[in-house]
Amino acid sequence: MADFDLDHNADASQNSGMEKIICIDSHTGGEPTRVVVSGFPDMAGLSLPAAVEKLRDEHDSYRKATVCEPRGNDVVVGALLLPPVNAGSLASVIFFNNVGYLGMCGHGTIGLLATLQHMGRVGPASYAIDTPVGTVQAHVQGKGWVEVDNVAAYRHLAGVLLDVPGYGQVVGDVAWGGNWFFLTPAGALPLNLAGVQDLTAFSMAVRAALRKNHVTGSDGAEIDHIELMGAAQTHGNSGRNFVLCPGGAYDRSPCGTGTSAKLACLAADGKLAEGERWLQESVIGSVFEGRYRIVDDQLIPSIRGQAHVVAETTLLLDRRDPFCWGLE
Repeated sequence: MADFDLDHNADASQNSGMEKIICIDSHTGGEPTRVVVSGFPDMAGLSLPAAVEKLRDEHDSYRKATVCEPRGNDVVVGALLLPPVNAGSLASVIFFNNVGYLGMCGHGTIGLLATLQHMGRVGPASYAIDTPVGTVQAHVQGKGWVEVDNVAAYRHLAGVLLDVPGYGQVVGDVAWGGNWFFLTPAGALPLNLAGVQDLTAFSMAVRAALRKNHVTGSDGAEIDHIELMGAAQTHGNSGRNFVLCPGGAYDRSPCGTGTSAKLACLAADGKLAEGERWLQESVIGSVFEGRYRIVDDQLIPSIRGQAHVVAETTLLLDRRDPFCWGLE
């Protein structure tokens, strides 16, 4: 634990002072990650699922204080840096956003490793990182470039037909890439910044239709990410996407878990061979490089992208502030 200089001051009584949350901010393909280095409640000795449950049930105010207004915004993804839970791992991490907690986050893992490199904690090498949905392998390649071997991805349902009010019939796939996705073509909607409002409205209508029709992931899991797909807009790239995240913000990056889900669907349809490269554009034009390999009959996606560290931030929490714990 000392390796990360974690300073758990969350339960300290500081009537005359302020609590501090120490963060390092980065972006990966335009999507921000805020790595929390210290200042959250102590999660020592807990498994990551148990730590997520404790944060959610007992300390959720720290999530909101970190990523919600007035200190954050709907786009920021938080990454709580913790000691490893598994032997041989470098660290563990819990990802969260403006409305809750994420199983895995591809852009956030790239941002986390770039942050650790900025801190002088890692160099070009491979590292195991524990997440609530499994351990991933991160390969630091220098200058913020990181390739992540994600958890196993798969297509859960193919050709799901939905009646979406205002839009008619929509057909798509349900896939797991570390989070649950519904993937469907964008159709006539333009996959660019000018079309974000229409893309968001359509995606929210699709998500509502999934709930209304009780379409879920495995074991009834909610499908909380919508991925709209279309043709690439830059020669040489493979495709373009728009991903609506659970809190209603769109992913500025091509979405690491969403690209993983896309790779699983391509493989299931026989449209992408093992080891073949897929260049995924985001709605703002940033690119992730993806490929997959089969290990013990499981599809293991690899996502490569670049993160840039942009700030070292100390968040101040004054309990006398009526909005100390954020707006949600």
